[in-house]
Amino acid sequence: MLGQINVSLPYKLNYMKKIVLLIAILGVVSCNSQQKRSIKGETEFQREMNAQFKDASTSPLTRRGLKKFDGLAFFPVDSTYRVKATLAKAPTERIIEVPTTTERVAVYQVYGTLTFKIKNQECQLLIYKNKYPQEAYKEHLFLPFLDKTNGVSSYKGGRFIDVMTTDIQKDGTVIIDFNKAYNPYCAYSNRYSCPITPSENALDLAVEAGVMAYKK
Repeated sequence: MLGQINVSLPYKLNYMKKIVLLIAILGVVSCNSQQKRSIKGETEFQREMNAQFKDASTSPLTRRGLKKFDGLAFFPVDSTYRVKATLAKAPTERIIEVPTTTERVAVYQVYGTLTFKIKNQECQLLIYKNKYPQEAYKEHLFLPFLDKTNGVSSYKGGRFIDVMTTDIQKDGTVIIDFNKAYNPYCAYSNRYSCPITPSENALDLAVEAGVMAYKK
């Protein structure tokens, strides 16, 4: 027939392989995009937390908890709880032994005292440094706190906030964002050993920010 092209069988097979490969690639891209879209969270911190908990290789959840996981519960993001604190470094090296949820005892150095205001209320928290940190955590500081939401809308054992020594400005100020407060892993599984928040770090107010209590 006039205009008909005679295509050889090897060419047809090679063409079909390319089509199949293209469909497979598009399928993977589509699945990845769908997975990214399915990560819940109003802020980058919330999305990172949910992604970490959703990934079986990084999640502290039990198998049953992971299977049912649909995202962590967070208090509404509130700029009121993002404060500028003044750090007064401890004049001497005070070492404390902090009990944990297991028989292990964690050893910390009191790094200093943070002073700040939340809703015009003067607040203070001690911030600690691991006495024997691993190489990767040498710049990490430990900021645990208790507040009036514990055992009600947040984890009863208190929450933590990540602070780095590099976050501290030359004038001794540092931004503390309670919207990034998270639960110790012990809130999700009893296979972890977590430091118990010292009673000296109890705030006399409700901090309605950060991760809420986990319902097993």
